[in-house]
Amino acid sequence: MIAPPFLSAGDTVYLTAPAKAIEESPVYAAKEMIESWGLSVEIAEHCLGRYHYFSGTDQERLADFQKGLDAPEFAAIVCARGGYGCVRLIEHLSWDRFRQRPKWVIGFSDITLLHQKIQQEGFQSIHGIMPLGFTTGSESALSSLKKALFGKPFAVTGPKHPLNQLGECSGVLIGGNMTLVYSQLGTPLCCDFRDKILFLEDVGEHLYKIDRMLYALRMAGAFHNIKGLILGGFTDMEDTDVPFGKTLEELVVEQVGNLNIPVAFGVPAGHIDDNQALILGKSVRLTVTEQGSSLFI
Repeated sequence: MIAPPFLSAGDTVYLTAPAKAIEESPVYAAKEMIESWGLSVEIAEHCLGRYHYFSGTDQERLADFQKGLDAPEFAAIVCARGGYGCVRLIEHLSWDRFRQRPKWVIGFSDITLLHQKIQQEGFQSIHGIMPLGFTTGSESALSSLKKALFGKPFAVTGPKHPLNQLGECSGVLIGGNMTLVYSQLGTPLCCDFRDKILFLEDVGEHLYKIDRMLYALRMAGAFHNIKGLILGGFTDMEDTDVPFGKTLEELVVEQVGNLNIPVAFGVPAGHIDDNQALILGKSVRLTVTEQGSSLFI
């Protein structure tokens, strides 16, 4: 897949909120940080707006994001936060000018939907920290995003885990928020899992819902087609009053334990402070040893 041009000093970054509303302070904190990297920042018209749950009406959020895709002066689009809302826009976006002049799109969580569309268009994008986390995120989360934007190589390392499956593979990295990946199975936005390395993360889900999604992904052929599996942050998982009886890791192993592919748990990406950048759509190398995992980007 094609990498949009990497950024250089003086380039302009566009901040927009295609989903849930966001307060002013994290947006301006992110603006200040990005400008410290030698870049300029423009904030979308409705980025700080509010329409019920959202930052604006569907039409307002659509217009803001479409401007980001179309305007030649923007080198990157940083999504202010996730939440919910991108699915209400995705069918109405035009990608014609983006294809002619691609740019980096950055975000995670609900932004997974936009990443899947961008990969279908044949381009890379960045799963990484958003303004809502700029003030609380780790130094490595911010530095890895900067390296990704400026075209500097880096690696993301995960911890030793007793249920890691050892091995090494190379392939194009895809995925993001598990609920979003699962929700698009059977739709035109469904991932092409063939020969890919799949990354998954999630937040605030019940274990039985995670189990349901894992079964759906397995029955849809996702796990049998991938070369490797990366599990990021699965934070604030909930259990039922009568405990479900298995951990997240055990549920994953039930589905992929016999597939002879490397599996890495606890990779620092997702709804965590140490949300390190991943370049989706890029050919990467995953190594899982008894000492932990490394993803070379």
